[in-house]
Amino acid sequence: MSKLLAFFAALLFAGSAAAQQQLGPDQLVQKITDEVLAAIKSDKQLAAGDKQKAVKLAEEKVLPYVDFEQATRLAVGRAWREATPEQKKRLVSEFRNMLVRTYSNAIEGYQGQTLKVLPSRGKQDPEDTTVRTQFIRAGGQPLPIEFHMRQTDKTWKVYDIVVEGVSLVMTYRSEFDAVVKQEGIDGLIKRLAQKNTPASVGGSAPKGN
Repeated sequence: MSKLLAFFAALLFAGSAAAQQQLGPDQLVQKITDEVLAAIKSDKQLAAGDKQKAVKLAEEKVLPYVDFEQATRLAVGRAWREATPEQKKRLVSEFRNMLVRTYSNAIEGYQGQTLKVLPSRGKQDPEDTTVRTQFIRAGGQPLPIEFHMRQTDKTWKVYDIVVEGVSLVMTYRSEFDAVVKQEGIDGLIKRLAQKNTPASVGGSAPKGN
C-alpha cells in the first residue's frame, strides 16, 4: 500500500514556486498532475521504472512542495515532543530519504492512469486544506484520494496523502511507536538510517515499501 500511496505523491508536483502562489490548492493539484502525467507518458524509461530518473524527478519537482517536517511530526507522534532539535532534524532527514526511496520504487506502477480533482468544499484553510480527487484506472473503479495541504510562506505544500481512508503518514506511526518504546528516539533514527542504506536491504528496519 505504501508504494501505491507514494505513486500518488509522485503524480502531484512539478511546477514553479510562482505557480504555487498563483493557484489554489485544488487548481494546483489538477494542473501539476496533468503536467507530470504528460512527462511520464513521453519518457518510456521513466514510465518503466527507471529509478535514477525517478529520484531526479523527485529531487527537482516533488520535494520542494512536500512539508516533510509536518509529515514526520505526525508519523513520529508523541515522541516528537520529547525529541531534541538535533533529533528532530535527523528524523526529518531520514523520513524524507525513506519516502524518496519508496517513491523511486513506485513510479513503475504507472500504466496510463489519471487523476481527477473534485470540486472543493467550503473555504480553503491555510492551516489544513483537503483536496479531494479520484484516481482513474482503466477497467477499475475510481479510487478516492485526498491530499492534505497547508500553506507555508505563501506556498501550498502536502503533508499527507489518504487513499481509501488509509493515511500515508499514519501507516508508519504504530511501527515507529513500537521502535521508540524499545529503543528510544535514537533507535528509531538508527533504524531509518539502516533502511535508507542500500547495504541494509533485508534488515529489520521499519518497512518503507
